[in-house]
Amino acid sequence: MTKDHGPSIKDPELYETLRDKGYSEEKAARISNAKANPDMHPSQKGGKAPPYEEWSKEALYQRAQEIDIGGRSGMTKAQLIDALRTH
Repeated sequence: MTKDHGPSIKDPELYETLRDKGYSEEKAARISNAKANPDMHPSQKGGKAPPYEEWSKEALYQRAQEIDIGGRSGMTKAQLIDALRTH
């Protein structure tokens, strides 16, 4: 039985499964809520943004800052990419 996560989690069973697999709370919530919404298709490719490898280090840093990735100021471009992908 899944525990109650309140109204912010639309598919608690999927949320718990994702958390058990090691997903962050934020990522598990995004995925479970998207899957629960019939108008969203999380398995389909998203927007048209270029891959992180084509971003400048400054742009990667700004994105890391937006989502509050710790230690970003000392990271190389490759480390920023990895941190953004695993956030």
